[in-house]
Amino acid sequence: MVFAFVVAFTICEIMTRVLYKNESILFPRYHTNFQYGRYTIRGIRPNSEYWMSSIDGSWKYVTNNKGFRNTKDFTYAKPANMIRVLSLGDSHTQGYEVRQDFTFSAMLERFLNHHSKKAEVINSGVSGFSTAEELVFLENEGIKYNPDVVVLGFFANDFEDNIKAGLFGLDSQNHLTEESYQHIPGVRIQNVIYSIPGVQWLSENSYFYSLLFNNVWNYFKAKIGKESESEYAVQTSTTVSGYPVALAAALIERMQRFCSEHGIRFIVVDIPSLSEHYHYNSSMPQELLERLTAAHVEYISSQSLLQQFDGVAEMHVPHGHNHISELTHMLIGMEISRRLLSSANITKEK
Repeated sequence: MVFAFVVAFTICEIMTRVLYKNESILFPRYHTNFQYGRYTIRGIRPNSEYWMSSIDGSWKYVTNNKGFRNTKDFTYAKPANMIRVLSLGDSHTQGYEVRQDFTFSAMLERFLNHHSKKAEVINSGVSGFSTAEELVFLENEGIKYNPDVVVLGFFANDFEDNIKAGLFGLDSQNHLTEESYQHIPGVRIQNVIYSIPGVQWLSENSYFYSLLFNNVWNYFKAKIGKESESEYAVQTSTTVSGYPVALAAALIERMQRFCSEHGIRFIVVDIPSLSEHYHYNSSMPQELLERLTAAHVEYISSQSLLQQFDGVAEMHVPHGHNHISELTHMLIGMEISRRLLSSANITKEK
């Protein structure tokens, strides 16, 4: 039976590589659950080292003892005279389809240190994260690292993901309400399958396993998405409006107030979405931008960063999951660096 299974799997692997290799991706998901205060949410497995591959290349991922995409561990206590930046976001911030040292967080740290500013940038981005989960992480865990600056990467699918998470909602007065204290989609099954010897190797090397796993994953993700769209009329384009925008705005405004109360500079980055090859869209509809402006939230627009490159450069990886490219990461990192270096005093007094 074992021999028959191995033979069948090998045949399926060969067929998948012949028929679908160029379209296939080896993007293993390494989520597990974390307890932050009252909340149980997902994060990336600590002390991991793994590879992701597609037709565009292969990228090595290393996580520290907290599951952050950093090669070093961080203590809660911030070293003296250190500028500490906390990056929040989803897979774009984490750096899918980008080398470890070329995420905007890594570039920001390198740039600040090169300009004689002793700095640490904690990349706490988690694939699939919503603004709601990022808020939970900031208030219950991120604040413990005593950051001077918090950078929030906002992407277009956050509108839908905030509703899927179910952690927060809005009352009749559009005030933010706490609805649930747990959101760990797919984590339980991952905890089981990654305890089986050999599964990690398959997830990084087998196109057939990846095709099978991702199809099942996308089926359940689409099912949850349809339920959300039915209830809240969520759209994943820049025309989104109404409840999803109001919820996203309320979440960001709460982050802004929280950071202000703790003397932390708060910057929101508009992570561009792919329009077509060499072209992009803003992830922030006008209604959301107006809310952020009224709340005096500092933000970096994708238009100010990328307009000169529109139609010319690859601002997203052309295949795979079309995450932002290393060029876009560099531009984001450089713009954050410019803003921080222009400040008279970056570090806050304690």
